[in-house]
Amino acid sequence: MFAKTPEPPYYAVIFTSHKHAHEGYDETSDRMLALAQTQDGFLGIESVRGEDGVGITVSYWRDLESIARWKAHGEHRVAQQRGRSDWYSAYVTRVCKVERTYDFQA
Repeated sequence: MFAKTPEPPYYAVIFTSHKHAHEGYDETSDRMLALAQTQDGFLGIESVRGEDGVGITVSYWRDLESIARWKAHGEHRVAQQRGRSDWYSAYVTRVCKVERTYDFQA
């Protein structure tokens, strides 16, 4: 349910998007998840999407270098371009340093 992250510090990439098209999206999304999980520095991911098409995906990374390598990965770059041309009407990406965490479980 939640990503299993280490003790901070580490980094979070928050990708907020509005998806307006679906053809080929699920297959590419599944492939990107599988590929990201093989990348050095990848720590985990959490993702939700509402019926209105707005989604938020948070991926967790060990360091900024790991994030930069993932952003530049060839297959990921193709998916990014397809997102701009085919799937998203808008998105914003935020990169944050996680300095502290706390949790609750009933």
